[in-house]
Amino acid sequence: MSDLILHHYDGSPFSEKIRLILGFKSLAWKSVKVPVMLPKPDVVALTGGYRRTPFLQMGADIYCDTALMSRVIDALAPQPPLYPVAATGAQHILAQWADSTLFWTAIPYTMQPAGAAYLFKEAPPEFLKAFGADRAAMTPNLKRATIPDATAQLGSYFSWLETELSDGRSFLLGAQPCIADFSVAQSLWYIRRAPPVAAVLAPFAKLIAWYERVAAFGHGTPEKMSSGDAIALAASTKKHAVTKVEPGAGLAAGDAVTVVAADYATDLVAGTLVGLTQHEVVIERTDERAGTLHVHFPRIGYQIKAPKPAA
Repeated sequence: MSDLILHHYDGSPFSEKIRLILGFKSLAWKSVKVPVMLPKPDVVALTGGYRRTPFLQMGADIYCDTALMSRVIDALAPQPPLYPVAATGAQHILAQWADSTLFWTAIPYTMQPAGAAYLFKEAPPEFLKAFGADRAAMTPNLKRATIPDATAQLGSYFSWLETELSDGRSFLLGAQPCIADFSVAQSLWYIRRAPPVAAVLAPFAKLIAWYERVAAFGHGTPEKMSSGDAIALAASTKKHAVTKVEPGAGLAAGDAVTVVAADYATDLVAGTLVGLTQHEVVIERTDERAGTLHVHFPRIGYQIKAPKPAA
Protein backbone atom coordinates (compact mmCIF):
# COMPACT_ATOMS: atom_id res chain seq x y z
CA MET A 1 0.00 0.00 0.00
CA SER A 2 1.32 3.42 -0.92
CA ASP A 3 1.97 5.83 1.88
CA LEU A 4 -0.95 8.02 2.83
CA ILE A 5 0.24 11.63 2.69
CA LEU A 6 -2.06 14.24 4.16
CA HIS A 7 -1.39 17.83 3.10
CA HIS A 8 -2.94 19.97 5.83
CA TYR A 9 -2.40 22.61 8.48
CA ASP A 10 -3.12 22.54 12.19
CA GLY A 11 -6.07 24.95 12.31
CA SER A 12 -8.00 23.55 9.34
CA PRO A 13 -11.41 22.07 10.35
CA PHE A 14 -11.65 19.76 7.34
CA SER A 15 -8.11 18.59 8.08
CA GLU A 16 -9.24 17.70 11.58
CA LYS A 17 -12.05 15.63 10.09
CA ILE A 18 -9.54 13.53 8.15
CA ARG A 19 -7.04 13.38 11.04
CA LEU A 20 -9.78 11.92 13.24
CA ILE A 21 -10.71 9.38 10.56
CA LEU A 22 -7.07 8.32 10.34
CA GLY A 23 -7.13 7.93 14.13
CA PHE A 24 -10.35 5.92 13.99
CA LYS A 25 -8.64 3.60 11.50
CA SER A 26 -5.42 3.49 13.61
CA LEU A 27 -3.37 4.34 10.52
CA ALA A 28 0.17 5.61 10.08
CA TRP A 29 0.44 8.52 7.67
CA LYS A 30 2.80 11.19 6.39
CA SER A 31 2.10 14.78 7.43
CA VAL A 32 2.89 17.62 5.02
CA LYS A 33 2.07 21.08 6.36
CA VAL A 34 0.79 23.55 3.77
CA PRO A 35 0.52 27.36 3.93
CA VAL A 36 -2.73 28.71 5.34
CA MET A 37 -3.13 31.10 2.40
CA LEU A 38 -1.77 31.82 -1.05
CA PRO A 39 0.80 31.60 -2.52
CA LYS A 40 0.99 27.80 -2.38
CA PRO A 41 3.43 26.79 -5.12
CA ASP A 42 3.97 23.23 -3.88
CA VAL A 43 0.22 22.68 -3.48
CA VAL A 44 -0.44 23.91 -7.02
CA ALA A 45 2.33 21.66 -8.36
CA LEU A 46 0.41 18.66 -7.08
CA THR A 47 -3.21 19.73 -7.53
CA GLY A 48 -3.06 21.96 -10.57
CA GLY A 49 -4.76 24.84 -8.81
CA TYR A 50 -7.09 23.30 -6.26
CA ARG A 51 -6.31 25.29 -3.12
CA ARG A 52 -8.61 23.88 -0.45
CA THR A 53 -7.12 22.18 2.57
CA PRO A 54 -6.62 19.29 3.03
CA PHE A 55 -5.84 17.00 0.14
CA LEU A 56 -4.57 13.42 0.17
CA GLN A 57 -1.67 12.05 -1.85
CA MET A 58 -0.87 8.45 -2.68
CA GLY A 59 2.14 8.35 -4.94
CA ALA A 60 1.13 10.33 -8.03
CA ASP A 61 -2.59 10.20 -7.25
CA ILE A 62 -4.02 13.31 -5.61
CA TYR A 63 -7.42 13.14 -3.91
CA CYS A 64 -9.35 16.39 -3.39
CA ASP A 65 -12.29 17.04 -1.05
CA THR A 66 -12.76 15.20 2.22
CA ALA A 67 -15.90 13.44 0.95
CA LEU A 68 -13.75 11.55 -1.56
CA MET A 69 -10.72 11.27 0.70
CA SER A 70 -12.84 9.56 3.35
CA ARG A 71 -13.98 6.91 0.86
CA VAL A 72 -10.42 6.30 -0.30
CA ILE A 73 -9.20 5.80 3.27
CA ASP A 74 -12.08 3.46 4.05
CA ALA A 75 -11.38 1.38 0.95
CA LEU A 76 -7.73 1.03 1.97
CA ALA A 77 -8.57 0.13 5.58
CA PRO A 78 -12.11 -1.30 5.65
CA GLN A 79 -12.11 -2.13 9.36
CA PRO A 80 -13.59 -0.63 11.36
CA PRO A 81 -16.07 0.57 8.73
CA LEU A 82 -16.51 4.29 8.21
CA TYR A 83 -19.84 3.66 6.47
CA PRO A 84 -21.55 0.98 8.58
CA VAL A 85 -24.65 -0.54 7.01
CA ALA A 86 -26.68 0.17 10.14
CA ALA A 87 -26.21 3.92 9.65
CA THR A 88 -28.10 3.69 6.32
CA GLY A 89 -28.23 6.51 3.80
CA ALA A 90 -28.90 8.95 6.62
CA GLN A 91 -25.16 9.06 7.34
CA HIS A 92 -24.45 10.56 3.92
CA ILE A 93 -27.21 13.15 4.19
CA LEU A 94 -26.10 14.18 7.69
CA ALA A 95 -22.46 14.33 6.62
CA GLN A 96 -23.22 16.55 3.64
CA TRP A 97 -25.29 18.91 5.83
CA ALA A 98 -22.46 19.05 8.38
CA ASP A 99 -19.82 19.73 5.72
CA SER A 100 -21.84 22.63 4.31
CA THR A 101 -24.61 24.19 6.37
CA LEU A 102 -23.22 23.46 9.83
CA PHE A 103 -19.65 24.30 8.80
CA TRP A 104 -20.58 27.66 7.26
CA THR A 105 -22.50 28.58 10.40
CA ALA A 106 -19.76 27.52 12.82
CA ILE A 107 -16.96 29.36 11.00
CA PRO A 108 -18.36 32.92 11.06
CA TYR A 109 -19.65 32.34 14.60
CA THR A 110 -16.19 31.33 15.80
CA MET A 111 -14.49 34.14 13.88
CA GLN A 112 -16.46 36.87 15.65
CA PRO A 113 -14.11 39.41 17.27
CA ALA A 114 -13.69 37.58 20.60
CA GLY A 115 -13.01 34.25 18.89
CA ALA A 116 -10.68 35.65 16.25
CA ALA A 117 -8.73 37.62 18.84
CA TYR A 118 -8.11 34.40 20.77
CA LEU A 119 -7.24 32.24 17.74
CA PHE A 120 -4.88 34.83 16.27
CA LYS A 121 -3.59 36.44 19.45
CA GLU A 122 0.03 35.99 18.40
CA ALA A 123 -0.40 36.95 14.74
CA PRO A 124 0.97 40.29 13.50
CA PRO A 125 -1.48 42.79 11.94
CA GLU A 126 -0.11 42.27 8.43
CA PHE A 127 -0.87 38.54 8.66
CA LEU A 128 -4.44 39.21 9.79
CA LYS A 129 -4.98 41.62 6.90
CA ALA A 130 -3.59 39.16 4.36
CA PHE A 131 -5.54 36.24 5.84
CA GLY A 132 -8.80 38.18 5.70
CA ALA A 133 -8.21 39.15 2.08
CA ASP A 134 -7.33 35.57 1.15
CA ARG A 135 -10.50 34.13 2.65
CA ALA A 136 -12.66 36.87 1.15
CA ALA A 137 -11.27 36.01 -2.30
CA MET A 138 -12.15 32.34 -1.75
CA THR A 139 -15.78 33.11 -0.92
CA PRO A 140 -16.78 36.25 -2.88
CA ASN A 141 -20.43 35.20 -3.25
CA LEU A 142 -20.92 33.60 0.15
CA LYS A 143 -23.36 35.37 2.46
CA ARG A 144 -22.04 34.78 5.94
CA ALA A 145 -24.46 34.66 8.84
CA THR A 146 -24.40 37.57 11.25
CA ILE A 147 -23.27 36.72 14.77
CA PRO A 148 -26.84 36.85 16.21
CA ASP A 149 -28.12 34.72 13.32
CA ALA A 150 -25.26 32.22 13.63
CA THR A 151 -25.77 31.96 17.38
CA ALA A 152 -29.48 31.23 16.93
CA GLN A 153 -28.84 28.76 14.13
CA LEU A 154 -26.20 26.86 16.10
CA GLY A 155 -28.61 26.66 19.01
CA SER A 156 -31.14 24.95 16.76
CA TYR A 157 -28.60 22.66 15.12
CA PHE A 158 -27.07 21.56 18.41
CA SER A 159 -30.55 20.93 19.83
CA TRP A 160 -31.29 18.62 16.90
CA LEU A 161 -28.05 16.72 17.44
CA GLU A 162 -28.65 16.53 21.20
CA THR A 163 -32.03 14.94 20.48
CA GLU A 164 -30.37 12.27 18.35
CA LEU A 165 -28.26 11.35 21.38
CA SER A 166 -31.11 11.46 23.89
CA ASP A 167 -31.72 7.69 23.80
CA GLY A 168 -28.23 6.98 25.15
CA ARG A 169 -26.62 5.96 21.86
CA SER A 170 -22.85 6.41 21.69
CA PHE A 171 -22.73 8.01 18.25
CA LEU A 172 -25.04 10.11 16.12
CA LEU A 173 -26.66 7.27 14.23
CA GLY A 174 -26.22 4.35 16.60
CA ALA A 175 -23.71 2.27 18.48
CA GLN A 176 -21.01 2.61 15.81
CA PRO A 177 -19.33 5.79 14.56
CA CYS A 178 -19.88 6.66 10.92
CA ILE A 179 -18.89 9.37 8.44
CA ALA A 180 -21.53 11.72 9.89
CA ASP A 181 -19.78 11.75 13.29
CA PHE A 182 -16.53 12.98 11.81
CA SER A 183 -18.20 15.55 9.59
CA VAL A 184 -20.11 17.05 12.53
CA ALA A 185 -17.11 16.84 14.88
CA GLN A 186 -14.95 19.20 12.84
CA SER A 187 -17.24 22.19 13.54
CA LEU A 188 -17.38 21.50 17.28
CA TRP A 189 -13.60 21.14 17.29
CA TYR A 190 -13.24 24.54 15.64
CA ILE A 191 -15.61 26.29 18.06
CA ARG A 192 -13.91 24.69 21.07
CA ARG A 193 -10.55 26.06 19.92
CA ALA A 194 -11.86 29.53 20.85
CA PRO A 195 -12.95 29.33 24.53
CA PRO A 196 -14.30 32.93 24.59
CA VAL A 197 -17.11 31.87 22.23
CA ALA A 198 -17.44 28.16 23.05
CA ALA A 199 -20.20 28.77 25.61
CA VAL A 200 -22.68 28.20 22.78
CA LEU A 201 -22.08 24.48 23.39
CA ALA A 202 -22.60 24.59 27.16
CA PRO A 203 -26.33 23.64 27.21
CA PHE A 204 -25.68 20.43 25.28
CA ALA A 205 -24.12 17.95 27.67
CA LYS A 206 -24.84 14.87 25.57
CA LEU A 207 -23.38 16.49 22.48
CA ILE A 208 -20.22 17.48 24.36
CA ALA A 209 -19.84 13.93 25.69
CA TRP A 210 -20.35 12.57 22.16
CA TYR A 211 -17.65 14.90 20.83
CA GLU A 212 -15.21 13.70 23.48
CA ARG A 213 -15.81 10.12 22.33
CA VAL A 214 -15.02 11.06 18.73
CA ALA A 215 -11.98 13.14 19.70
CA ALA A 216 -10.65 10.17 21.70
CA PHE A 217 -9.92 8.34 18.44
CA GLY A 218 -6.94 10.66 18.09
CA HIS A 219 -4.99 11.17 14.89
CA GLY A 220 -3.31 7.83 14.25
CA THR A 221 0.46 7.89 13.80
CA PRO A 222 1.67 10.87 11.76
CA GLU A 223 5.24 11.29 10.54
CA LYS A 224 6.53 14.61 9.25
CA MET A 225 7.31 14.93 5.56
CA SER A 226 8.39 17.96 3.56
CA SER A 227 6.39 19.21 0.59
CA GLY A 228 9.54 18.85 -1.53
CA ASP A 229 9.79 15.17 -0.66
CA ALA A 230 6.11 14.68 -1.47
CA ILE A 231 6.62 16.28 -4.89
CA ALA A 232 9.70 14.13 -5.51
CA LEU A 233 7.73 11.01 -4.60
CA ALA A 234 5.00 11.93 -7.08
CA ALA A 235 7.58 12.53 -9.80
CA SER A 236 9.19 9.13 -9.22
CA THR A 237 5.87 7.23 -9.24
CA LYS A 238 5.01 5.80 -12.65
CA LYS A 239 1.76 3.98 -11.83
CA HIS A 240 -1.65 5.37 -10.93
CA ALA A 241 -4.83 4.01 -9.40
CA VAL A 242 -7.02 2.17 -11.91
CA THR A 243 -9.65 4.45 -13.44
CA LYS A 244 -12.31 4.22 -16.12
CA VAL A 245 -14.63 6.51 -18.07
CA GLU A 246 -18.09 5.02 -17.92
CA PRO A 247 -20.18 5.15 -21.12
CA GLY A 248 -23.08 7.53 -21.42
CA ALA A 249 -21.49 10.32 -19.36
CA GLY A 250 -21.24 12.73 -22.29
CA LEU A 251 -17.43 12.78 -22.22
CA ALA A 252 -14.76 10.38 -23.43
CA ALA A 253 -11.36 9.34 -22.17
CA GLY A 254 -8.76 11.73 -23.53
CA ASP A 255 -11.06 14.76 -23.60
CA ALA A 256 -9.59 18.04 -22.40
CA VAL A 257 -11.69 19.12 -19.40
CA THR A 258 -11.76 21.48 -16.47
CA VAL A 259 -13.03 20.70 -12.98
CA VAL A 260 -14.16 23.38 -10.54
CA ALA A 261 -15.82 23.42 -7.14
CA ALA A 262 -19.41 24.65 -7.32
CA ASP A 263 -19.51 26.63 -4.07
CA TYR A 264 -16.27 28.34 -2.99
CA ALA A 265 -12.55 28.40 -3.88
CA THR A 266 -13.61 28.01 -7.49
CA ASP A 267 -10.17 27.64 -9.04
CA LEU A 268 -10.21 25.74 -12.33
CA VAL A 269 -8.11 22.60 -12.61
CA ALA A 270 -7.45 21.60 -16.23
CA GLY A 271 -6.29 18.29 -17.63
CA THR A 272 -7.11 15.23 -19.69
CA LEU A 273 -10.04 13.06 -18.65
CA VAL A 274 -8.95 9.60 -17.52
CA GLY A 275 -11.74 8.66 -15.12
CA LEU A 276 -15.46 9.42 -14.86
CA THR A 277 -18.05 7.51 -12.84
CA GLN A 278 -21.12 8.40 -10.82
CA HIS A 279 -18.88 9.09 -7.84
CA GLU A 280 -15.57 10.41 -9.18
CA VAL A 281 -13.87 12.40 -11.92
CA VAL A 282 -10.14 11.97 -12.56
CA ILE A 283 -7.96 14.17 -14.74
CA GLU A 284 -4.37 13.68 -15.81
CA ARG A 285 -2.02 16.63 -15.78
CA THR A 286 1.73 17.14 -15.94
CA ASP A 287 3.86 19.37 -13.76
CA GLU A 288 7.52 20.10 -14.40
CA ARG A 289 8.43 19.20 -10.81
CA ALA A 290 5.79 16.61 -9.84
CA GLY A 291 5.59 14.70 -13.11
CA THR A 292 2.41 13.06 -14.41
CA LEU A 293 -0.37 13.20 -11.86
CA HIS A 294 -3.93 11.94 -11.61
CA VAL A 295 -6.10 14.40 -9.70
CA HIS A 296 -9.34 12.96 -8.29
CA PHE A 297 -12.51 14.86 -7.37
CA PRO A 298 -15.94 13.71 -6.19
CA ARG A 299 -18.88 14.30 -8.55
CA ILE A 300 -21.07 15.91 -5.88
CA GLY A 301 -20.14 19.56 -5.45
CA TYR A 302 -18.00 19.83 -8.60
CA GLN A 303 -18.61 20.81 -12.20
CA ILE A 304 -16.88 19.20 -15.17
CA LYS A 305 -16.68 21.03 -18.48
CA ALA A 306 -15.07 20.44 -21.84
CA PRO A 307 -13.62 23.73 -23.08
CA LYS A 308 -15.49 25.21 -26.03
CA PRO A 309 -13.64 24.82 -29.33
CA ALA A 310 -12.13 27.99 -30.76
CA ALA A 311 -14.33 29.74 -33.30
